[in-house]
Amino acid sequence: MRLMDRVAPPVLTALDKAMPVVLRLAPLITPKPPEPELIDRTLHLVVRSRSVVAADDNVVSLVFTAPDGGELPSWRSGAHLDVTLPSGALRQYSLCGDPRNRSYYRIAVRRIPDGNGGSVELHDEVRVGDTLQINGPRNAFPLATSGHLNTAKRQFHFIAGGIGITPILPMLATASDLWLPWTMTYVGRSKESIPFREELARYGDRITIRTDDEFGLPTAEDLIPELHSNLAVYCCGPGPMLKVVRDAVAEYPGAELHFERFAAPPIENGVPFDVELKRSGAVISVPADRSALETILATRPGTAYSCRQGFCGTCKVRVLDGVPDHRDTILTDQQRAAGDMLICVSRAEGGRLILDL
Repeated sequence: MRLMDRVAPPVLTALDKAMPVVLRLAPLITPKPPEPELIDRTLHLVVRSRSVVAADDNVVSLVFTAPDGGELPSWRSGAHLDVTLPSGALRQYSLCGDPRNRSYYRIAVRRIPDGNGGSVELHDEVRVGDTLQINGPRNAFPLATSGHLNTAKRQFHFIAGGIGITPILPMLATASDLWLPWTMTYVGRSKESIPFREELARYGDRITIRTDDEFGLPTAEDLIPELHSNLAVYCCGPGPMLKVVRDAVAEYPGAELHFERFAAPPIENGVPFDVELKRSGAVISVPADRSALETILATRPGTAYSCRQGFCGTCKVRVLDGVPDHRDTILTDQQRAAGDMLICVSRAEGGRLILDL
């Protein structure tokens, strides 16, 4: 018998016995990963120009520059800015300028009288020469091109509904610069209500403009004339349009769908629960089909919020008691363990949450 034959079994037995101890001690001797470093992206930018970009006068474009005219942080197609309004409210607006030009940022805003107040404030109170606090750019709707962001798709089709053109505009420029094959369907209530029509004219028949007043509400075939498994679809617009597109793309397993919505996402598999606001003692019942934020705003109108989709973090609160059902996309495991919750999308599976509000 060789020496290794005599020595190996006892050594392996000793390792087998020691391994469970090592595994139990590992969490004690392995340092915890550090919390993600917070990067301050706060800018104070000047409104350099303001122009109307839809014939019905309900959409204005605002251009921001640095006070000294210097270069701004770079950004990619699909990015947005967090804009602090004069009232202190925070709202997100997609960048719709040229990503290659770092001398300015451009956003476009449709006036919605019965909306959440942000568009009316930007239309009525913000003037050329004003300075606004801006955070960003950040990107929750990136354009994934071949060889970038793990997509191998070769065909692109863009769909915009009304003001949903804003994140799509820079995507068209990027796709054209990369010589990617693309088409687009642009829908709206009327030609007068569609922003940036003149700017889009340079793309010719790549873009089909379709209005409700002339053709009625669009069908899936109208929105995606040539749907196939090698297609990547990018869509931004109202909820009903998104549903039509999602249902159509689901029929083609190989096709990709990337989308950004205007409003809060629909609540899926929600159950009723109660929220107690610790500072006032108020108890609020949250129905299965409404968000905690929506119901809290009825009692506490000054509650901070912005995106209503779980990615900006503005509505983050501390849970003092209860088990939240986290549905956001940005909180880390450490933040959730510490009790943080985004009340715009996260909920509870029944029972009661006590919040530090």
